[in-house]
Amino acid sequence: MIGLLQRVREASVKVDDEIVGQIGRGLLVMVGVERGDTEAQADRLLQRLLSYRVFADADDKMNLSVSDVEGGLLLVPQFTLPADTRKGTRPSFTPAAAPAEGERLFNYLVDEVQQSYGKVETGQFAADMKVALVNDGPVTFWLQVKPDVV
Repeated sequence: MIGLLQRVREASVKVDDEIVGQIGRGLLVMVGVERGDTEAQADRLLQRLLSYRVFADADDKMNLSVSDVEGGLLLVPQFTLPADTRKGTRPSFTPAAAPAEGERLFNYLVDEVQQSYGKVETGQFAADMKVALVNDGPVTFWLQVKPDVV
């Protein structure tokens, strides 16, 4: 499972010109589900997202997590993240989970965040979404939890 996280001052997602998810200071996370991912990968990704230290402390060092600063989480499903781009000029989506499994695991991740943290907004699975953000820094990290490393 992949989480492309961006520290933001604000972010939102629109579907059909209607805002479906919006946060202020926090993390915008594009979520990609790979073949072979299970709840174990979603749990580990969630643990890392909530504890990953990307916010500045009093000494201006990245020592605080989104939980520490009580920031928002905006989770956006992104089927293209697991793409294989190693050769050619067109991505292969073979590494991505099947749509039904991707949606199931994305929804599982959202449910777990709601239960353990609460401050979560989302995009809409399989929709044509328009994502807007003010990246703070910019600060962007790629977190990947492989099925064999949990």
